[in-house]
Amino acid sequence: MSEQLKTLPIQEIYPNPFQPRLEFSDDELTELRQSIAENGLIQPIIVRKSDIIGYELIAGERRLRACKRLGMTEIPAVVKEITDQDSRKQAIIENLQRSNLNPIEEAKAYHNLISELSYSHEELAKAMGKSRPYISNALRLLQLPREIQLSIEHGKLSQGHARALLAIQNPEKQLNIFHKVLTEKWSVRTLEKRLQELPRKQKLKKDIHIKDKEKELEKSLGLPVTLSYHKNHSGTIKIQFSSEEDFNRLINKLI
Repeated sequence: MSEQLKTLPIQEIYPNPFQPRLEFSDDELTELRQSIAENGLIQPIIVRKSDIIGYELIAGERRLRACKRLGMTEIPAVVKEITDQDSRKQAIIENLQRSNLNPIEEAKAYHNLISELSYSHEELAKAMGKSRPYISNALRLLQLPREIQLSIEHGKLSQGHARALLAIQNPEKQLNIFHKVLTEKWSVRTLEKRLQELPRKQKLKKDIHIKDKEKELEKSLGLPVTLSYHKNHSGTIKIQFSSEEDFNRLINKLI
């Protein structure tokens, strides 16, 4: 893998579709813009030559945006020669390591790595220097209804609240409790206490072989899977997806 340091026209650099960070605060960009205005751009962005036109950004979205706000027309960049898959992997990992992602952005980035590179939770945890439970818990946030995910993205709901809501199996009930959390300003402790007061159904322990099959399906599909298997050999397979891209990829795998 070769690389070169060049000065490139900013207008020739295009966003990376696998950028995990979806939102950038004005305060954050203003602070970075002021730093660049005073000290210059200390760390070049990373790009690769596009097969279509110009260059594709791998890492440095905030720096690129800040330079655009300063009216700069050129920017220092490290140009790497790498494959599509390596570009996707590096874009996601670089941004995960450097950016202050919100929990949903982080979970989607992990999900993209699993989908693109067929990582298991264990392999992803090792690559990111995290524990397997940390990765699994992060990905579980994508099982929440979209309204709740948006609230987490916008900082209205904490990760602690979100994890507590995952204890509720029914999405409609999750939303009902979620609205109470916001309107009545429940703390995480209050939420957990209220959830303990809810009537509970007797939960049967899942067979270890069924759990293994769930893990195999999740690794193959790159999506959360819930497998229910009954004594009469009937059952259901529930596959959770959170975007149109996930849906189309799933359909292509199944047909």
